[in-house]
Amino acid sequence: MSATRAALPPTHQLDDPGGRPVDRRRGSTLLRHLAVVLAAGLLLVALSYAVEPFRNFQLATVAAYLCATAGLTVLTGLNGQLSLGHGALMATGAYTVALCQTAFADRGMTGGWLLPLSLGAAILSTVAVGAVVGVAAARLRGPYLAGVTLAVAVVVPALAVTFDGVFNGEQGLSVPVEPPPLSLGPYFPYERWQLWVTGAATLLALLLLANLIRSRYGRTFRAVRDDEVAARLAGIHVARTQVLAFVVSAATAGLGGALLAVLAQSVSPGAFSLTLSLFLLMAVVIGGLGRLTGALWGAVLLVALPDLTHSVTEMLTLSPALAQRLEGNLPLAIFGLTLIVVMIAAPGGVQGLLSRLGRALLARRPTRRS
Repeated sequence: MSATRAALPPTHQLDDPGGRPVDRRRGSTLLRHLAVVLAAGLLLVALSYAVEPFRNFQLATVAAYLCATAGLTVLTGLNGQLSLGHGALMATGAYTVALCQTAFADRGMTGGWLLPLSLGAAILSTVAVGAVVGVAAARLRGPYLAGVTLAVAVVVPALAVTFDGVFNGEQGLSVPVEPPPLSLGPYFPYERWQLWVTGAATLLALLLLANLIRSRYGRTFRAVRDDEVAARLAGIHVARTQVLAFVVSAATAGLGGALLAVLAQSVSPGAFSLTLSLFLLMAVVIGGLGRLTGALWGAVLLVALPDLTHSVTEMLTLSPALAQRLEGNLPLAIFGLTLIVVMIAAPGGVQGLLSRLGRALLARRPTRRS
């Protein structure tokens, strides 16, 4: 026993009663992720006081999109499954939170616990949809998998129009949201409160995803992505792993859609069209596939693109009809052009380029001689 203990590295000691090695790095990883999340939360609070209300709303929108892009990063970047239907999963979470908040308001129920309850219901409903789609996706590969998720992206918004008695058709549903707590003061900006709520939910989701990626589940995701045959020979249940990855990704997408509905205080089928699913996929590729920091860059791009499109159309002297048509198609063209440029200049995305630049700067820094 002593020889075995001496042969193990310091982070793998036989502390388990059954004689199995225990990885001490798990605790340090969790503490490191908690420290990063706490620092990000403090930075977000400080930033909310430093910027104007509209910027607070934009930052909250970035946080909502980050939930969806982070989940898609886990699914596509770590597990290798292509999804063109994450906009539909976001719509599922958005409509669920709208129905829950409306039901609470109709019954005269109030309280700060109602919104977390509605967000939890949105996550559960999206998990159920994601599990069904994931079971089908685990049996498909390549273009067949893309076709199934593409069908989901088309069918789910169409259901909202078909069952207009429940979902109010193209008009959509309103999302009643209570004002900030009175303890924050009578003149507390509502946009700042939106940023706090959305940021807290997003940071919690990122903390769970970061620990999942560094756990044995993350390693099985990568093993299945790299070689399914080798993973199966190693004892990994490939189909179960793929379904789990799809469920995790669906849960975060549902949370992102629910947060977007809370921010807009309304939800409609047009907000979750097929274009949104394409934008989400291109955003995670441009940001850096397989990296949570890359998902952040993709979420920023999703929010900054409409402003860029509006600025470009204002600079051009066009007729109103042509300007409206250009503003509707220009975002997709800019996204496609950016994707081509990034894939040529930086195949690892924005985060991959930044990582290479950081390593190059560190390599050029003179080392201290002993």
